[in-house]
Parts: sequence; C-alpha cells; structure tokens
Amino acid sequence: MTVVPLHEGRQGAVSPRTHKVILEDLAVHADIGFHDFEIGTPQRLLATVSVTLDLAHWPSSDTREASWNYDFIRSSIIDLIRDRRFNLQETLAEEIFALIAQKPGVIALSVWLKKPDVYPDARAVGVLLSSE
Repeated sequence: MTVVPLHEGRQGAVSPRTHKVILEDLAVHADIGFHDFEIGTPQRLLATVSVTLDLAHWPSSDTREASWNYDFIRSSIIDLIRDRRFNLQETLAEEIFALIAQKPGVIALSVWLKKPDVYPDARAVGVLLSSE
C-alpha cells in the first residue's frame, strides 16, 4: 500500500498557516465547586481544548502513526477528575493546560471549562485559559 504524504499535491497559492487539534465540549461529571451543596455532588462539566501544533508535528501522512492522538486529550481530562475534587474551575483548567502544554509540538493552547447547569437563565459559567 502506498501512503501519499498529506502535503503533496496541494493546489493554489493559499496554504494553511495554523494547524489545530480540537476536542469540543467533552461532557464529564466532576466533583467541583466550593459551595456546601456542590461538595460531594458531581456536576456536569464541558471541556473544550484547542491545541495549535507546529508543522513538524502535524501528520505528514494519512496514517494512525503520524497522527496527534485525540485520545490523549480526552483521557488526560477524565483521569485528572476521576478520583479528585476541585474547588475551582480555574484550578482544573490550569492542570489540564499544564498536562497538554508539555507535549511535543504544542505552540499554543486553549482550555475552556463550562458548568452548563448552574443558572437557568445562562447557557453556562466557566473559565478560559489561552496562550493565544
């Protein structure tokens, strides 16, 4: 089987300048919050992560081995909250950010956490950490 490089055969004068991998609105249940009624009562939390990669870490061929694994982002978040509680979304966002920022090829990163069930008249409350 012949593997064609992804960058081969591009037409036109326009080419990508930004290369991102995104996990959007991963729904998890986290023991998070500092109010008495929140402690010990897991809440739905939505996590969005946008990872900007340098071109050297963008897949050079259409193979699994060349890819940047989305599973790492998802499993890192799930593992971080599995057996732990957080008072603040800010703390959890900082820890997610630190885990992903250390991966090779990451040149920019955004982590957005939202609690969608806090207020009946708002879609969500949350925090955003971004290097951009």
